[in-house]
Amino acid sequence: MKHLLLSILSILIIAQYVLGSFANGFIALVNCIDWIKKHKISCADRILTALAVSRICLLWIIVFNWYGTMLHPAIYSLEVRTIVHIAWVASNHFSLWLATSLSILYLLKIANFSSLLFLHLKWRAERVVIMILWGTSVFLVFHLAVVSTEEKMQMNEDKGNITWESTLRDIAHLSSGIIFVLVHFIPFAMSLTAVLLLIFSMWKHLKKVQVSGKGSQDPSTEVHIRAMQTVISFLLLFVIYFFAQIISFWNFTITQNNLVPFVCQVFGILYPSSHSFILIWGNKKLRQAFLSLLRQLRCW
Repeated sequence: MKHLLLSILSILIIAQYVLGSFANGFIALVNCIDWIKKHKISCADRILTALAVSRICLLWIIVFNWYGTMLHPAIYSLEVRTIVHIAWVASNHFSLWLATSLSILYLLKIANFSSLLFLHLKWRAERVVIMILWGTSVFLVFHLAVVSTEEKMQMNEDKGNITWESTLRDIAHLSSGIIFVLVHFIPFAMSLTAVLLLIFSMWKHLKKVQVSGKGSQDPSTEVHIRAMQTVISFLLLFVIYFFAQIISFWNFTITQNNLVPFVCQVFGILYPSSHSFILIWGNKKLRQAFLSLLRQLRCW
């Protein structure tokens, strides 16, 4: 029964990896072709392209980690695991903060508030996004430092230094878990704030539309709805991804049971694969290119 479940989970991981790689590769390819044709690219398209590339890397790392831990432990030495862990921290950081920056950009470009601070940020939306991405690099450096320290202590313990090194390794592992929570909580809170402000902005807009009698299906309302769908879907998938990582972390440190982390990897890979299809459907240019591709495939 366990082998059957592992086979099903393996099929799910491979299927999500293939679909996610296709969706993210499609986003990057369409934006790059459009960039070459027009010799310019918008800030949102730059973020989408970088996000797609970071998620392709994240998918590769998740699948390699699944293959090494579950199917071929012989190749998954401590040195290889350290490299994979560091690569995961970097790709996960960029994937998370680029998606958060996209949520903030949607808020600044779409929402309408009379606050002077909001108008100041709205006029400098691209600069705000760039400053956020550069500023969060501090989190990445600090997280990588803690991960490197933890893995180095693990190497020393495996070489025979089993005394106070074990206690230090446990402290470093716990610190890594705390930093993991903080690093994910901050962008989640920012994206949640963005979607709440978008909802409030749309509510104010709908009140004005009802007073003017123009109807609720005006372009501004549709833009608000599409932006909220994109951000809300990101938040929901991100919550699943976050809890999958936390459960995997806790299970690994307590029970050493391989099946639970396997299930967590299946749920965790939903985030970088499924959300990309939502981004395609929520972007007019990407949606039209995707529908055109489907029509060509149907003709073939």
